[in-house]
Amino acid sequence: MTPRIRGRTQIGGDLPKGPNEEGSFAVFVAVLAVGLFALFGLVIDGGRAVAAQNNAAGEAEQAARVGAGQISVDAIRLGTLEIDPAAATSAAQQYLRATGGAGVITVAGQTVTVHIQSAEPTVILGIIGVRQISISATASATNVHGVTRED
Repeated sequence: MTPRIRGRTQIGGDLPKGPNEEGSFAVFVAVLAVGLFALFGLVIDGGRAVAAQNNAAGEAEQAARVGAGQISVDAIRLGTLEIDPAAATSAAQQYLRATGGAGVITVAGQTVTVHIQSAEPTVILGIIGVRQISISATASATNVHGVTRED
């Protein structure tokens, strides 16, 4: 006698799914899509923030150099070489205004320090609530004159 097979036999196709497997692929795709979107946002907006940071650092450096170049006429008449604090602050602020920036300028002795703080608006990450990325740069310049070392 030949044995009989009871029930259904499925040849080819998908295996029957259990009750907990329905929609698991859709959840996986959704989680993967959110992750890729976040990564894309970090690359685009992070790159823009790094470029803005470099730009702010360059502006702070140049403003500090311009400020450090403002020599006091009164000090020269007395035979010394010093930075004029008011002229240094004014020149650095004028440079920052010309470049479209703003910052805090301090003069201490022969050193001019410029601190720029701003925010770069986001393009992609704004969709998930991150509207801007903070940017900060500080640079100092010292007026060095005369011979400082032997050649």
